Amino acid sequence: MTVPVTVLVVAKAPVPGLAKTRLAHTLGAEGAADLAAAALLDTLDAVAATPTVARMVALTGDLASARGAAAIRERLAEFTVVPQRGNDFGERLANAHHDAACLGYPVLQIGMDTPQVTAKLLTACALRLLRADSVLGPASDGGWWLLGLHNGVGADSLRTVPMSQADTGARTQRALAHAGLTVDLVTELSDVDVIDDIAVVRARCPQGSRFRNLAAAIGV
Repeated sequence: MTVPVTVLVVAKAPVPGLAKTRLAHTLGAEGAADLAAAALLDTLDAVAATPTVARMVALTGDLASARGAAAIRERLAEFTVVPQRGNDFGERLANAHHDAACLGYPVLQIGMDTPQVTAKLLTACALRLLRADSVLGPASDGGWWLLGLHNGVGADSLRTVPMSQADTGARTQRALAHAGLTVDLVTELSDVDVIDDIAVVRARCPQGSRFRNLAAAIGV
């Protein structure tokens, strides 16, 4: 069965010095970018294996300067790729959602910081979206890792929500409710922002995960 949903990955090219800068304090700029590349590739693998009608990546950054550029470029050949647009993160998320919605289906948006995500989980979330106004996947740090919407009404509410804060998830839920949408909460995941997150996420990655193998190899 093909689910009539577009999965949208909002991603940043894993360029040393620009990707995962909080991890770079411990791992170095290249080490942090290598982990970011592994997380992105694991995410793209999971999305590619999810039986939805369309897959899109909204990308920012110089892929030519990124770690793992060749593997990422090869994987992106299976996706529609658009540039991110906007002056801040909330604006870029909203615009990316609008771009994905142009394909004509509900949009399930995720980032690249949850390499433990699986096609099975994404499929379940996509099916939930077909029965709900919106779906929201809380992150353990108070943010969110997944947002599913049917149109741009809810996406525009992201423009006023402060991102990367301890209450971003709660603020997003309130903004969606203010827009008149019911919110269906799905599975909570941990994302990778700081060094202590790596072991938690690594333990939940499937066998063969690039992120899991790289984190083990560098001892984090």
